[in-house]
Amino acid sequence: MVESVKLCDLELTLKPFYQRASEAEDRLSRLEAAFNSRKDTGNEEESKVINDLQSKLKDANAELISEKEKVQMLAAENEKLQNRIIHLVRALKDADLKLEQVSAGEQLESLKL
Repeated sequence: MVESVKLCDLELTLKPFYQRASEAEDRLSRLEAAFNSRKDTGNEEESKVINDLQSKLKDANAELISEKEKVQMLAAENEKLQNRIIHLVRALKDADLKLEQVSAGEQLESLKL
């Protein structure tokens, strides 16, 4: 009988602790459920955003590669045009020099006459 009284007192003493533990487990279950439902919804939205950003990144990379190719082509064309300008300037100077020589020669001949 002493054992049953001790057991009864122990159960009465522990009852509030069991009740609080049970309530905590219930709250934890509700929080986990809310977190998981929010996490699933968030994952879908985040996944859409990530996919959209990855698509935009691929497009931007493709455009970047295209622009780099254009820059290389324009740089090569620019180099060719600069060389052409150099040759044209040389040819113009040579033509001016020849023109001056012809003019000087004509002036000499007119002085001789």
